Amino acid sequence: MDSYLNTYIEVAKKYMVFTGRSRRTEYWTFTLINVAIFIILSVLGAILGLIAGILGTIVSIISMLFSLVMLLPGIAAGIRRLHDTGRSGWWLLIVLIPFVGGLILIYFLVLDSQPGSNQYGANPKEA
Repeated sequence: MDSYLNTYIEVAKKYMVFTGRSRRTEYWTFTLINVAIFIILSVLGAILGLIAGILGTIVSIISMLFSLVMLLPGIAAGIRRLHDTGRSGWWLLIVLIPFVGGLILIYFLVLDSQPGSNQYGANPKEA
């Protein structure tokens, strides 16, 4: 658990790093922890909204702020992950294609690292 938290913090610290490569473990740990936090905050907000309306609203605002704060680190991690597969970060925009764009992006994000160095840097698996 501690290594996952360290990985999450390391990825969050690189919130403005759009160069280099990122392993699958880094990207998916960061993404899944963000999703888990968002779900917990959403459920907590819904429960507190039923019990005491103002508390639910406060938690909902915290949830939205968390999502906004994690948007840039998530984009940076996605770009570095795409670099690791040998693709440009612009491939993130494929998600804008209805229905299939998100599926194609997920496919790219789950691919293994491109062996050896590529135009985006050395393979982080080999370092």
